[in-house]
Amino acid sequence: MALDGIAIKNIVKEMKEKMVGGRMSKIAQPENDELILTIKNNKDTHKLYISASAGLPLIYFTEMNKQNPLTAPNFCMLLRKHIGNGKILDVFQPGLERIIQIKIEHLDELGDLCLKYLIIEIMGKHSNIIFCDSNYKIIDSIKRVSAQISSVREVLPGREYFIPDTKHKKNPLETSEEEIKQLLSTNYPSQKTLYTSFTGISPIIAEEIVHLSGIDNAKPTIELSDNEKTHLAHTFSLFIDTVKLEEFTPTVYFKQEEPVEFTSIPLETFQTYEKKEYSTISETLETYYATRNVISRMRQKSSELRRVVQTTLERSYKKLDLQLKQMKDTEKREMYRIYGELLNTYGYNVEPEAKSIEVLNYYTNEMITIPLDNTLSPQENAKKYFDRYGKLKRTFEALTHHIEETKQEITHLESIAQSIDIALSVDDLVQIKDELAQYGYVKRQSLSKKGKKEKITSKPYHYISSDGFHIYIGKNNFQNEELTFKFAEGKDIWMHAKNIPGSHVIIKTEGKEVPDRTYEEAGGLAAYYSKGRDSEKVEIDYSEKRNIKKPSGAKPGFVIYHTNYSLIATPTTSGLEQVNEIKKFSN
Repeated sequence: MALDGIAIKNIVKEMKEKMVGGRMSKIAQPENDELILTIKNNKDTHKLYISASAGLPLIYFTEMNKQNPLTAPNFCMLLRKHIGNGKILDVFQPGLERIIQIKIEHLDELGDLCLKYLIIEIMGKHSNIIFCDSNYKIIDSIKRVSAQISSVREVLPGREYFIPDTKHKKNPLETSEEEIKQLLSTNYPSQKTLYTSFTGISPIIAEEIVHLSGIDNAKPTIELSDNEKTHLAHTFSLFIDTVKLEEFTPTVYFKQEEPVEFTSIPLETFQTYEKKEYSTISETLETYYATRNVISRMRQKSSELRRVVQTTLERSYKKLDLQLKQMKDTEKREMYRIYGELLNTYGYNVEPEAKSIEVLNYYTNEMITIPLDNTLSPQENAKKYFDRYGKLKRTFEALTHHIEETKQEITHLESIAQSIDIALSVDDLVQIKDELAQYGYVKRQSLSKKGKKEKITSKPYHYISSDGFHIYIGKNNFQNEELTFKFAEGKDIWMHAKNIPGSHVIIKTEGKEVPDRTYEEAGGLAAYYSKGRDSEKVEIDYSEKRNIKKPSGAKPGFVIYHTNYSLIATPTTSGLEQVNEIKKFSN
């Protein structure tokens, strides 16, 4: 979610702890709308990253470095001139606005103490960094806003700084429970009433408050009973008390590996997601946006592979549908054979120019009517039916082979699509590219510069169960093949999601008996790294590796087995230790 007033309050708390009493050591402007402030406070050094980007405004402490331009921009030079080595007296947030003000004391050219304010506005496309004097007169800003750009407020040197109050929202930190109740009389649903009536309240926070109150969010607040309004106002007030006391627990919620939301206060509405708590809001924000950025870049990098696989899959699905329809047309072949045989047996009973004959079907002991061509003799009609039977039989035999090939191709492509879905880095895509090229889905030279073979550095996932057993999961078909037939030993346990694309999972037993808990955890991994990862439950087949066979000529990762057990697993990786390096496995 975007940074709301509550997240900003959490950031201000951290800024106060790290910055107040410290001095501005360095000021850098790596991008047109970014600042990096280095603050030295006692023996500690902190870097504050600030972005006023219209697309993604952010502020948090970081350890990262960004390359600066050879010539510092004018705004950066101005800040260095005025507040370089300045002492930070305070950091505060007006109300619950998405605004942070840094109060800085410094010496002017005459050696006199002066006050300045560096104001960070985190307001979506209107985000800005504004530098003001002690009287809140604007000295300059990272984005200048003229009257032609905004009719609400000019942000230009010499203008007075003020916070626009265009929507006349209330400050929830200073609003009584009775006042909150009085505002619950709009035609909007409860959630929208809250976030449109109070500053700093995002739709997600409003949804959480309504959820905690147990009120029907679909009902307009004007239709709520007096008791319902009282209860909602009380729930809102209790939630804001947590904010006032700054009882923050920075948290990121994940759906599989992908972060879906971050918050400063844990939310019950996201309790179905996996969550991870962090010690600071800065760590939360950096993790959230860095992970989302990695996933976004991975999707871009894998988009061409996805397109190739999806296009080929769609063609294969259409081909299979056509083949199945053609197969349905061959269902009459046995009937034509029987017509021919019965005509050879009872043809002498056919009357001249008859268009049909009813005879006893000695296969079923029932009467059957055989259509006839009255221009042909019974023997010629029989030959015509035998010809039809022969043609449909040949079609049936050919289609049986082609349908099996098409189904195997679909299974193979779906497994490749699954491999793309679980890939976490560009390195993970190398073997997938190689497999697509090997089976002719793409031209090899189109996948790497100058046709050079890319180095394979991707390794299988490696987890350690609660009981100390090592569990390995293939990221693609080549890794599945090598894990099962080269890495695993006879009594190691092999697992796979039943009848759906997924990774091969190997439990290394090392001659020990595997506890039930390890089976359950490995089953959860097999479900998670399969096409069924969004399902609540997935059926998992497992067996000793010695029972797993590879058919001759089968594509990589394709196996058969006739001895196995099954378990029902919930797709999850939680609670398991993941190991980064796999020393015993080599490509």
